[in-house]
Amino acid sequence: MSTWPQSLERLRGTVGIWTATHESLTAGRSGEVAAELESLGYAAMWVPEAWGREAFTSAGLLLSRTSTMVIATGIANIWARDAVSAANAARTLNAAFDERFLLGLGVSHRPLVERLRGHDYQTPLSAMRAYLSAMDAVPMFAPEGTQRYGRVIAALGPKMLELGATLCDGVHPYLVTPEHTARARAAVGDKFVGVEQAVVLGQDREEFLRRAHAHLEIYTGLDNYKNSWRRLGFAEEDFVRGGSERLCDAMVVHGDEDAALARIDEHRAAGADHVCLQVLDDGSNAPPLDEWRRLGAVVNHP
Repeated sequence: MSTWPQSLERLRGTVGIWTATHESLTAGRSGEVAAELESLGYAAMWVPEAWGREAFTSAGLLLSRTSTMVIATGIANIWARDAVSAANAARTLNAAFDERFLLGLGVSHRPLVERLRGHDYQTPLSAMRAYLSAMDAVPMFAPEGTQRYGRVIAALGPKMLELGATLCDGVHPYLVTPEHTARARAAVGDKFVGVEQAVVLGQDREEFLRRAHAHLEIYTGLDNYKNSWRRLGFAEEDFVRGGSERLCDAMVVHGDEDAALARIDEHRAAGADHVCLQVLDDGSNAPPLDEWRRLGAVVNHP
């Protein structure tokens, strides 16, 4: 019998969508994106927390417009709130919406922590360990205080993956290859592995590279990702702003729906329980409804 929380059990063997495009709509309408994805058969909608909406508030808006789909934070920044707020907000959202909330936590990156939030970016591993331990000690004197919720962490390196295995229900690797997925599975044992995978659907080679370079531009300046890519065999020449063509081809699937399905299958064969697709659009940040519908017809209704 599975010991996973219900939100994670719902995701076993499924495909979701990772997107921030709901933030292009007004707050009151953002749930329309989640409702559309649910209607297309996607099991989860993963949402980030950076310069946009606060993660738990945003998740509540999306949960309120759906009835079966999991809403996951990918990720909620541990520097955005203390451990008490994170634990109790997760408990309340999960209980209020039929165990469909999944808390994904991450240490974020120095620019977002120091420049945007004004915190001292401490050693990521020790900061995450202390935060998770503090969450586990948080009391809550409300009915949902004893109800379990799903908790995963953004993890790339071996030590953070180990934290996902020991102090969490699993991990959410971002910008990785199936090779990394295999390493994550080996590291976390029978815990959850939910992998993000970027996709450019259709388009010629030139447009694919334009979108992939634009997507990777910020990440090629962040040490956490460069360290991860080094472990996968990439080198300094791959970390030019926007990434080398080699890095683009490794991190972003290009082709038709079958190409996306093939990469999903590679991640699954490597040990992924769930894959969330991030469709790279033309830069407008509008919800890529056509691409979601085309992909959904293949990956959710094979």
